[in-house]
Amino acid sequence: MTYAEVIGDPIKHSKSPIIHGFWLKALGIDGEYRATHVTPEGLADYFAARVADPDWLGCNITIPHKETALAFVEDRGGVKESIGAINLAFRSEGALVGTNTDAAGFYAPISGLDLAGQPVVVIGAGGAARAILFALSRVGVGPVTLLNRNPLKGAALLASFGLKGDALKLDSPLPPAALLVNATSLGMAGQPPLDLDLSPLPEDAVVYDIVYAPLETGLLSEYLKPVEVLESPGKMFPVSLEYLPKPIQESELDRVLQSLEPAAPAIRHVLSAASSRKCRPTGHR
Repeated sequence: MTYAEVIGDPIKHSKSPIIHGFWLKALGIDGEYRATHVTPEGLADYFAARVADPDWLGCNITIPHKETALAFVEDRGGVKESIGAINLAFRSEGALVGTNTDAAGFYAPISGLDLAGQPVVVIGAGGAARAILFALSRVGVGPVTLLNRNPLKGAALLASFGLKGDALKLDSPLPPAALLVNATSLGMAGQPPLDLDLSPLPEDAVVYDIVYAPLETGLLSEYLKPVEVLESPGKMFPVSLEYLPKPIQESELDRVLQSLEPAAPAIRHVLSAASSRKCRPTGHR
């Protein structure tokens, strides 16, 4: 049976097998989608083995492999120069090709915002941050403050995308910003929390967390009260979920994802956009 998969380290948090497995079954496609744990040390052997497997169609790539995976694929779209990271490898005309869909995926839920000239804070400097900074550079944001464990790396990253701003240590105080993006794994299930004082943010700031397991991350549930969900394409509108009174349990999230029907796009949008919300501080820090 042909198959594709998502690879990363860690990988247990991934909901991709549930989502893609649902659609394979719903569309009657004979195939399988897996989650495979691949360590940095095992990445080269992984690709060597998969390329030799005729049933393997490709893989999605998550932390920490988005940058290093470039060495194992053909870069037909110039992704190495433009973004410097990939999240997808697939077979094409006898070759293994890499590309990046993270930038578009990140921007879709906030495409209705006017971010031109607006200050932005990005936390992280890995492969996901590269795609996010690439997208932000294309919409003409104002100064970008990048918080990272290594400010020198952060400064080089800002410069590589032509963005003006500052690179600071991860524990530095936040400046006021129209948009704050967590592009790290901090706050993910099994990972350390992301502890931030969000009081400098204005009340209409947008807080965007790329972590979706748990769906209610500490960044969103402890410090913020969501008042609006951002949904693509290209516009923002309020929904009835002013806030979730308690975190969604992983088993419940799995059940909801498995129950999706093709005729229920609104449910799918709410789930996919729930980590991209317009928020305001609750006032208790």
